[in-house]
Amino acid sequence: MNTMQHILRAAPLVLAVSLGLGACGARQGTGGPPPAPEVGIVTMTPQTVDLSTELSGRTAAYRIAEVRPQVAGIVQRRLFTEGAEVSAGQTLYQIDSGPYRAAAARAEANLASSQAQLNAARLQAERSASLVESGVVSRQDNDNVQATARSAEALVAAARAGVESSRIDLGYAQVRAPISGRIGRSLVTEGALVTSEQDQPLATVAQLDPIFVDVTESSARLLRLRRDLAEGRLQRTDAEHARVRLTLEDGTTYAHEGTLKFSEVTVDEGTGSVLLRAQFPNPDRLLLPGMFVRANLQQGRSTGALLVPQAGVSRNARGEALVMLVGADDKVVERVVQVDQVVDGQWLVTSGLAVGDRVIVEGLQKVRPGSTVRPMPAAQPAPAQTAPAQGG
Repeated sequence: MNTMQHILRAAPLVLAVSLGLGACGARQGTGGPPPAPEVGIVTMTPQTVDLSTELSGRTAAYRIAEVRPQVAGIVQRRLFTEGAEVSAGQTLYQIDSGPYRAAAARAEANLASSQAQLNAARLQAERSASLVESGVVSRQDNDNVQATARSAEALVAAARAGVESSRIDLGYAQVRAPISGRIGRSLVTEGALVTSEQDQPLATVAQLDPIFVDVTESSARLLRLRRDLAEGRLQRTDAEHARVRLTLEDGTTYAHEGTLKFSEVTVDEGTGSVLLRAQFPNPDRLLLPGMFVRANLQQGRSTGALLVPQAGVSRNARGEALVMLVGADDKVVERVVQVDQVVDGQWLVTSGLAVGDRVIVEGLQKVRPGSTVRPMPAAQPAPAQTAPAQGG
């Protein structure tokens, strides 16, 4: 009897549970498919952007000259402050000039003696010429006298050259700056013996304003750049020289803008790169030779650039750049594209996309190729470095 009562009491509970499960099953069986996921898209539209490339390089002095002695002697005085600015022609060292003053005096005495001999020879030549017609002096003797006079003239010319040479040597006893610029440390001290044939310079002067920056670029990239310019895909931003900006070793931007002056005429066989040289003003002498810098070179202006936010570009196992597109039927399509460089946080796509393509940049984790999505305009990315097209 007790068992029967338990069964009767449990029956309503079992029935209720069964009915509830049946209702849930009915609701699940009759429901529709889940809604298509919402994704953010960017529609490809051509933009005008100034393209640039960042290259590493080092600074180099505009001019550099070694200070060398041109005569031998003892250094008596150093007449400059190490690290200071010097002017071209400024006296830097004084070499003992006593021997050269004596040599100059001897040369002037030799010149005076030669001039006296020349005067005597000319008088004798004049008398001989007047007597040869009367037969008092033979023509042979007259020829000898005239030859002696011409020889005396040559001796005077040689004596004058000797005086000039001695004066030059005397002037070289003062060692002067060959160029204007900043002079480094002195490599000799007072009392040192120097010669014109020595290997070691006395000091070095470097002109730092303006200053050069040497960078390297791959020859393949230069060829592509020139081809794009020739075919009209890029326009020059400067008719004369490309503009260059510098980032210093501490990450700060150099205040002055430079210009690209020339590229080397040969390609480095080991690296396949070409040397490019830019020139910068350096009025404050902030840039010193040998500093590491990063140069941002303006390459040109593209009037039909297609830019994709970096969030919309991924890579496959082969390293190819991929984007997900929304097709005409709102189905996802995977496409391989070619990207060149980043412009203000967006990839510049050179092939694989067309104007009007809808690229997914938000919600990529919810989609796969072939799935249906609900495209919505994505939040606008940071504006590209655009510039209005210039006519003419």
